[in-house]
Amino acid sequence: MLMIGPPGTGKTMLASRLSTILPELTDEEALETAAISSISGKKINLNSWKNRPFRSPHHTASSVALVGGSSPPRPGEISLAHNGILFLDELPEFGRNVLEALREPMESKCVTISRAAYQAKFPANFQFIAAMNPCPCGNLGSNSKECRCTAEQIQRYQTRISGPLLDRIDMHIEVSNLPRGILTKVTNASSETSSMIKARVSSVRSIQILRSNKINAFLSVKEIEKYCAISDENKNFLENAIERMGFSARVYHRILKIARTIADLENASEIGKTHLAESLSYRKIKKINS
Repeated sequence: MLMIGPPGTGKTMLASRLSTILPELTDEEALETAAISSISGKKINLNSWKNRPFRSPHHTASSVALVGGSSPPRPGEISLAHNGILFLDELPEFGRNVLEALREPMESKCVTISRAAYQAKFPANFQFIAAMNPCPCGNLGSNSKECRCTAEQIQRYQTRISGPLLDRIDMHIEVSNLPRGILTKVTNASSETSSMIKARVSSVRSIQILRSNKINAFLSVKEIEKYCAISDENKNFLENAIERMGFSARVYHRILKIARTIADLENASEIGKTHLAESLSYRKIKKINS
């Protein structure tokens, strides 16, 4: 997921809270996570044994720090985030080579590091979350502040993130400034707690595992055709939208998986047009540099 919005809208706070709504690690996942920490020379905290990892490297991190390396090879941040969340704040500020190094692990869920005398393969099954401002000053689209950036500066800033990397990000979310006075209206009685949302997430994951023996995020193309089937009418609707927005085949399958999850949240047996439309709405920013 990529969150785009002005500074102070809560992007970083939202990302840091995501781990609190995810189910606890299974025993097998906890052992995998502990093994990676051990290889990295980090101490294992038994108090957080089943908590999902949350890694947030600074934008000055090198590709070696992110992907792994040195001699002998050691896991990087993406492997330390295995079974958890990798959060990159200020995404365009990361080096282009650093971001491009993420593309293959995001698909394969692992990373192979080769050196003259060593070769190591580390798991990297992480949930990728990123945040960025819409422009260098951060005020593009703001209702309260004026953007001081030129069109050239905005274009140069946004093109730091390549199209292929954007294709691999399932959801592009605009995070706007909160309306004045909204914070004073929020009460404990009117808001959901993390534990309430976590229970809903766990329930939906159980539905998905019962149906296909895996969560929707891990479905293969053939499995998407089987478990994310849609009617001919909805297929035409989706194909027309894909063509109009200029999305790739990779995005087509990701939209179907998101729609299937939305349907699961509503306990719907079939994917409907409203589910597809909502899934498409998370992709309305085809290219932030367009």
